[in-house]
Amino acid sequence: MMCCMRRGLTAVALCASLFAATGCTKNIPNTTVKDTPENRAVITFMENYRNAVESRDIGAILAMAHPQYLDDNGTPSGDDDLDYRALQKKLARWRERVTDVRYEIKYRTIGREMDRVSIAYRYSASFRIAYDEEDQRWSRRIGENRLVLVFDNIQGRYYVLSGM
Repeated sequence: MMCCMRRGLTAVALCASLFAATGCTKNIPNTTVKDTPENRAVITFMENYRNAVESRDIGAILAMAHPQYLDDNGTPSGDDDLDYRALQKKLARWRERVTDVRYEIKYRTIGREMDRVSIAYRYSASFRIAYDEEDQRWSRRIGENRLVLVFDNIQGRYYVLSGM
């Protein structure tokens, strides 16, 4: 009986020491992102972005984009690159054709390198697209994306550099 108790206490002590060694890191709820004030600020920005997409608020989305916004769309050719002006035009066309949006984000990681913040996330987007007045169809996309942000110390806020 004493032997079993000693083993049990040893197991409990071992578990407690492992728990103490790994620390008590906590994630922001519904994410796999470490809960820090900096990460919470990034998630807040991203949720404002998500809400602007769902509202189809082109003004709010463009206000989040940095004037030097540039997205190379992951291709070596420059044919599909999207700068701030091209983003404006693309969003205007998108607003005309898309009549309803549902946009969900599952945040994976937030990384920092110099003055850049990179957010990796998985999204589920449903769009109702108007092909003409009578023909409106839902389209759904699920995928992975990465937004790159920069913090403007003068304005005291983040801007998107690429990934919209």
